[in-house]
Amino acid sequence: MINSYDKLLLENKAWATEQVQLDTDFFKRLSHIQTPEFLWIGCSDSRVPADKITGTQPGEIFVHRNIANMVVHTDLNLLSVLEYAVQVLKVKHIIVCGHYGCGGVRAAMGNHSLGIINKWLRNIKDVYRIHQSNLEKETNEDKRADMLVELNVKEQIMNLAKTSIIQKAWKYEQRPHLHGWVYGLNDGIIKPVCEMEPGTHIDPIYEYDNL
Repeated sequence: MINSYDKLLLENKAWATEQVQLDTDFFKRLSHIQTPEFLWIGCSDSRVPADKITGTQPGEIFVHRNIANMVVHTDLNLLSVLEYAVQVLKVKHIIVCGHYGCGGVRAAMGNHSLGIINKWLRNIKDVYRIHQSNLEKETNEDKRADMLVELNVKEQIMNLAKTSIIQKAWKYEQRPHLHGWVYGLNDGIIKPVCEMEPGTHIDPIYEYDNL
């Protein structure tokens, strides 16, 4: 009997062989250069793989994933990825992609203590609090959760725009374009919910003048 992890290794070998058969220089090119046009900030959910749902190939999307696709101003992991993608890789677009049926969003809507993840989910609870009056007009819990998924994506796009990393690139290089998307687990379709073009003005309190 083949173990589940051994199957992954076998599938990897089959995939690598197939790629070389289709393009003998495939891995040679990938090993020497990385020039993705996109940074993808997505959820860690295993059902939302960036490359599969967009039909892209290795080297085309630079990916960061965390629970509920958050852009948290104290998350050094995210900020390091963002800085590298913007300053070194020179990405033209940044996509924050949430998904309907997100467990992190659902958990943030409840009152159960879940241990250390409470600290992470509090950022989503803050989104709920900001939009509470509109969210609670919706009496259907599933629809309310979908609303929060979309609102959360919009807030994370705003959080990107608040960073000096993005503002500096906007000022001097007129990029990247920010996109907020939500993926449907039920139909596999991505729904654009918001975008911000380079140079978009936000609340002045968040704008830096000495970049």
